Amino acid sequence: MLLATAAGVQCSRIPGYWIDRDKALLAGAPPQPGDKVLYRLHGGGYIQLSAHPQDPTANIARGILKYCPSVTRTFAIEYRLSTAKPYKPSNPFPAALLDAVAGYNYLVNTLGFHPMDIIVQGDSAGGNLALALIRYLRDYQDFHPDLRLPPLPGGLLLLSPWADLSVSHEGPNTSIAKHYSSDYVGLRGPERVSYSKRAFLGPFGLGFAERNAYVSPASLNACVGARFGGFPRTLVCSGGAEPLLDSIRSLWWKMERDMGKGEGPGQVAYHEARDSLHDHLIFPWHEPEVGETLERIAEWMERG
Repeated sequence: MLLATAAGVQCSRIPGYWIDRDKALLAGAPPQPGDKVLYRLHGGGYIQLSAHPQDPTANIARGILKYCPSVTRTFAIEYRLSTAKPYKPSNPFPAALLDAVAGYNYLVNTLGFHPMDIIVQGDSAGGNLALALIRYLRDYQDFHPDLRLPPLPGGLLLLSPWADLSVSHEGPNTSIAKHYSSDYVGLRGPERVSYSKRAFLGPFGLGFAERNAYVSPASLNACVGARFGGFPRTLVCSGGAEPLLDSIRSLWWKMERDMGKGEGPGQVAYHEARDSLHDHLIFPWHEPEVGETLERIAEWMERG
């Protein structure tokens, strides 16, 4: 990957964590008959949180295991987080993408999961990473057959995805303007979001986010290659009172334009939890919206 060379990103060993419904399987056990796995990419703005089972984002895994009988276990990769000044700059784009590809390759080519039995799930920044992973697998399957990339997974689940790191959805009368101060993501102010972008984009700079399909697929600017044909069946979930709502709706519209509306292969469905915060599935107390969203996810899962 030329961008990795340009950013000084190298390969690195990273851990992953398993959560299963019955707590009876050894970590890394080969797939069982009828075994479907959720490949989880956690949120945190690319600068915080973890794949560890004690992280708040693991509540998503436990909720899906509880509501979705077809999913027997989840695997989360501890992708590298980004830093920027005043700390030592490290792990800019595409470090996390390389790690996400490695984790997916591990599930398919090391453990032996059939790609159709894998659902890639990402929340918030993890949703951005999940979209980049699918785009990379789609774009380079035929373009670079020597890479021997695994086939696309059976489904894509996006929860409050951070799908636009540009400024195209900012301004008065936007969901960012209306909901930022009332959502927990605004507690630390705009400096936190600015730091996340600077850390993740690294030497490419903020302008890189304006037109790059791997970084801002929902951007309202002309993103070269930001099309979704060939993506697996997808469910996009959002909160009706979250700052990212406008960009998530734009993402949904773009995916529906290219994939078609529905529940089947190569189609996209959408669920919006009214009055919900950003990434509301990480908060068990956020009822009835958490239960309603998990029921919608279970319904979508069972149709796949």
